Amino acid sequence: MNKSLPPAAGRDALRAWLKEKSPLGPLKATAKYVGRFFQIPLPFFHPYVVYGPEANRKVLVTERDKVLWRNTDPVTDLLQHGVLIVDGEEHDKYRQLMEPALHPSTLSRYTPLIIAHTERVSSQWQDGDVVDMLVESRKIALLIIMDTLFSKDAWDDIPHIWNPILKAIEYISPGAWILWPKIPRFGFRKPLKELDDYLFGIITDRRQQTAEHHQSSTVNRHDLLQHLLDAGLSDQLIRDQMLTMMIAGHDTSTALLAWVFALLGQHPDIHKKVAAEVNSLEKSPLLDQVIKESLRLYPPIHIGNRRMAQAMEFDEGTVPAGERLFYFIYLTHHDESIWENAEDFCPERFAHGRKTPPFAYVPFGGGPRACIGAAFGQAEARLVLANLLQHFAFEYTNHSIRPHMGATLEPRPGVMMRVKKRAIVSEQ
Repeated sequence: MNKSLPPAAGRDALRAWLKEKSPLGPLKATAKYVGRFFQIPLPFFHPYVVYGPEANRKVLVTERDKVLWRNTDPVTDLLQHGVLIVDGEEHDKYRQLMEPALHPSTLSRYTPLIIAHTERVSSQWQDGDVVDMLVESRKIALLIIMDTLFSKDAWDDIPHIWNPILKAIEYISPGAWILWPKIPRFGFRKPLKELDDYLFGIITDRRQQTAEHHQSSTVNRHDLLQHLLDAGLSDQLIRDQMLTMMIAGHDTSTALLAWVFALLGQHPDIHKKVAAEVNSLEKSPLLDQVIKESLRLYPPIHIGNRRMAQAMEFDEGTVPAGERLFYFIYLTHHDESIWENAEDFCPERFAHGRKTPPFAYVPFGGGPRACIGAAFGQAEARLVLANLLQHFAFEYTNHSIRPHMGATLEPRPGVMMRVKKRAIVSEQ
């Protein structure tokens, strides 16, 4: 069954597209008229869209066996057999291998690296510079993911891998291929090969180091790369997991950090309070609330893309087997029936414990396939943001920002902020 869209919904969707230049606008307009279950009526592309706590619970937990993560799309083409886009026993095997390197108990040993890379990037800023916190956040997140998971210092490599990484993200972002799956994708083969060559080079170097220093402490036997090598995976399968973590791990952190700066810049009163708190307290409750509220308003993984292995029934209708299903995290997080003043940036809504239904807040998904790096990503964000807010004052330049639906939901065209060094008063 498909709910037909009333004419007013179509008109509002078109106006929203022209205003926001993003699919988010039309989808929000459609949901306003039709509710939590509808089908996108485009030529050759008519996925079902669901959202809300009960839909999330079905897709993520109670009926998760009815959906497949593996699709016929550029994400699968790029990541091949990465843990993110395989199903069943294959997924469970890779996840079990990767979880020890990302377990919350390991995070303390990453703290010095996270702080060091944050300060490495920010040390390039001159007092009074206007910097793009979308770009700077990407640098920080990329250096962190490469060092913590693969023990690779990528500082000198950034000029060589920056464009290939951006092209990889563009390759898997929504585009004309959705309507025309066989559309030629010019301009991608060379940068994607460069990225593959870079990762295979890291694997080759580590295999050589491991062979030469089998009993030596010079090889990091705790990082993700070593876990994958010790498990006997082929170079190709290791590349698939590395690329998955490299792209998904750094791009989500990039979006989160950039949105926090965008929101703090647009709300100077909250910005001032959180800056004072991180400078005076060992742990900042307000910073945690800011991070959670940023993840609610602009969840980096804003939509889940599944393929139906079996039909799934919702109160409003049925999604048949073989169809594509989107469970829309962004729409759940902006549902006025769940969140009071849902469009407002209100960190204090997270100050008094959960008051929303289960599965109303799912920035990291849920169930057995919840984001493998959720704890890592949140710890990273707290450390990076606290360090930067302690050392710099950030002044928003009042330019227009809109959410862009790429591989993640990121602020476009960027987050331009004037940075000024702060005098740090330390207590002896």
